[in-house]
Amino acid sequence: MIGKLKGTIDEIGDDYVLVDVHGVCYEVFCSSRVLSKMGSVGEAVVLFIETYVREDQFKLFGFLTALEREWFNLLQSVQGVGAKVALAVLSTLTPSELANAIALQDKTTVSRAPGVGPKVAVRIVTELKNKAPAFAGEASGNIGLKQELGEGVAAAPVADAVSALTNLGYSRDQAANAVAAALKNGGEGGDSARLIRLGLKELAR
Repeated sequence: MIGKLKGTIDEIGDDYVLVDVHGVCYEVFCSSRVLSKMGSVGEAVVLFIETYVREDQFKLFGFLTALEREWFNLLQSVQGVGAKVALAVLSTLTPSELANAIALQDKTTVSRAPGVGPKVAVRIVTELKNKAPAFAGEASGNIGLKQELGEGVAAAPVADAVSALTNLGYSRDQAANAVAAALKNGGEGGDSARLIRLGLKELAR
């Protein structure tokens, strides 16, 4: 199996890149996010690879980080999610954004990905909710609080503060991050009004 490719970019297509490794060009299918972050033809590239071997096909899928590759496989453990839909999700959301959306049970954010309908979005946030913390990456710091919010078990002042900030036009993720920061910066044990004030200060930075 191929785990990683190091080479130069030979060609970039709509959903793939050709990577030249010592004269051998590998066709690697990637999300639009990965393709947009690549350099130009002739530049060096390193891709983490997931190899698909089927009776009728042999495909390579490429990712810029091992975490993206892990999410690609994790998403496909959900019924109704194949490689195409998993790539569409990773084209729309970063691993951290995806982990946050799942923790918050935010099926609307997940359903922004092409090919992800409401039913599939619900299955993704439901079936992966216990796995998201292990794959949260840079979002791991606040993932516990977001899970509590998503499951409806967060402390009342916290839930009320997040709700108030959301009503002011911030996304649930932004609101949750602000309240989490407020708690760390002296708001722990405070009422919802204090958390809202501190949260607004965080959002204004």
